[in-house]
Amino acid sequence: MWGGRFAEGPAAIMREINASIGFDKRLWRQDIEASKAHVAMLAAQGIVSDADAEAIRGGLETIAAEYETDGVTEDLALEDIHMHVENRLAELIGPVAGWLHTARSRNDQVATDFRLWVRDAIDAMDAGLAAFQAALVSRAGEHATSVMPGFTHLQSAQPVTLGHHLMAYYEMARRDRSRFADARTRMNESPLGSAALAGTGFALDRDATAQTLGFDRPTANSLDAVSDRDFALDYLGAATTTALHLSRLAEEIIIWASQPFGFVTLPDDYSTGSSIMPQKRNPDAAELVRGHAGRITGCLNALIGVMKGLPLAYAKDMQDDKPPVFETHDLLTLSLAAMTGMVETITFNTDRMHEVAASGHSTATDLADWLVREADVPFREAHHSVGSAVKLAEERGCGLADLPLPDLQSIDARIGESVYDVLSVEASVASRNSHGGTAPDQVRERIAEARAALGMSDEA
Repeated sequence: MWGGRFAEGPAAIMREINASIGFDKRLWRQDIEASKAHVAMLAAQGIVSDADAEAIRGGLETIAAEYETDGVTEDLALEDIHMHVENRLAELIGPVAGWLHTARSRNDQVATDFRLWVRDAIDAMDAGLAAFQAALVSRAGEHATSVMPGFTHLQSAQPVTLGHHLMAYYEMARRDRSRFADARTRMNESPLGSAALAGTGFALDRDATAQTLGFDRPTANSLDAVSDRDFALDYLGAATTTALHLSRLAEEIIIWASQPFGFVTLPDDYSTGSSIMPQKRNPDAAELVRGHAGRITGCLNALIGVMKGLPLAYAKDMQDDKPPVFETHDLLTLSLAAMTGMVETITFNTDRMHEVAASGHSTATDLADWLVREADVPFREAHHSVGSAVKLAEERGCGLADLPLPDLQSIDARIGESVYDVLSVEASVASRNSHGGTAPDQVRERIAEARAALGMSDEA
């Protein structure tokens, strides 16, 4: 590979530190795809003969078939997937293989391959997120009226519906998909033809290779094209936010599955036992999703650290761009599949949820709102009165709805009999009918919109 420049080959340690084939072999499909587009363009431009281009194309297809069947045989002396493909091509078709690298550097080659791989990864992630959303929407439809406690600071706040709670994660996933889509749009430019850093003197048709590979256009600056890894950082940024969302749901499932809560029962498929305590049902899948979020965050930080302060154009540091992206893709794909499976199969213990929703004076705000609406009391004054009522209920060991009317009127004489119409948890959730609220009618509207957006069939 190094031609006549070096009298001796690299030391063994240099071969090992310099080689990336152990991880960049995952790019073999993209490398062959980009190479076929490149040689076809070279032939169309009269830079390579049609016969040689056809031989190269045939050789590349043979290599693809070999790799598909047997995988890539690693040779540290060949460093990376690009040289593995080129070396195997020479073994198959002889010196004609040497024409393939005309007007191309490994710098623009890897930039192109990596963009193609990340683009494929984004498409796969979008499909996974859509499946996750569909699971959330289906279960939300089952529980549009199921009452559960809503929390702030992990303290009972106001009752909500389980369907509303699940649809909150649908919204997170909707934003996750939009971030991946934005990243895909921004990265969809082809670096191929930028060569090492300065472009090339050959009469290339970069628009043709861009079109063949599904890019919107060729990159506009060769220096930027070979040294840009923003697309990888964008992918990792979107993946990190997605992982954080999955981790939040995983944390809730872990809490809900604990005996003090008892809100859910996880299926056997997503639980494990204990080696010593036979009664245990551990939410290990959810815990691993939570743990993976930490590793994915670390991958983003790793690539930020690699790219920080690199001068233009390419530097060998950038060889370390791929492991954090590959690791993130594997972890997030697994986390997303696990969380989708849990949502689809988890058992919600709605009686227990309702019991807890009714505790903790969760309808206190409803009492305050009643004073504002029915007695024309300023909210801050109503808030103070209700605080006194809560204190009294705590002293009596009962709920607000259990306080006799004379006791409530001793706190605020403007409270009337109709206040009891708003103090049940069912009345509370039904009253939250503002757009995006937890009222069952609102939840059903959001579910219908989500089903339409996802192309799901109408509910039976």
